[in-house]
Amino acid sequence: YYTSIPGSCNFETQDQEWTTVCGFTQDITDDFDWNISNSAVTGQTNPHTDHTPGKGQRFLYVNSSAQKEGNRARITTTKFFPASLGVCRVRFWFWMFASKQTGVLKIYTVGEHGMDILMWSSSRNEENKW
Repeated sequence: YYTSIPGSCNFETQDQEWTTVCGFTQDITDDFDWNISNSAVTGQTNPHTDHTPGKGQRFLYVNSSAQKEGNRARITTTKFFPASLGVCRVRFWFWMFASKQTGVLKIYTVGEHGMDILMWSSSRNEENKW
């Protein structure tokens, strides 16, 4: 559900659709989708809990084990955020401990004319943690 910060979501949506509750849309032009989970999905290197303190248990994930190099899973916000200088910030936690199937996590903003602007990317976490 949303917290008091606009655009914030901890994915504790119970049985509700997380995309609607959190204000995200799955990109229909990508190759596979993000999903929500409350436990490890495959293998033994996945996180057993999410980052949220207290009773938080759910997180988003992509399962890259069945994907080919270059495949993309993309979600976008359903609301536009006004342009700002030092006011609007993206903050998130990620778990991406390196394996042979680990890809690249990228954060983009979309400019006024629809151009994607790469803001941040990572190909792995150095440690097995959020």
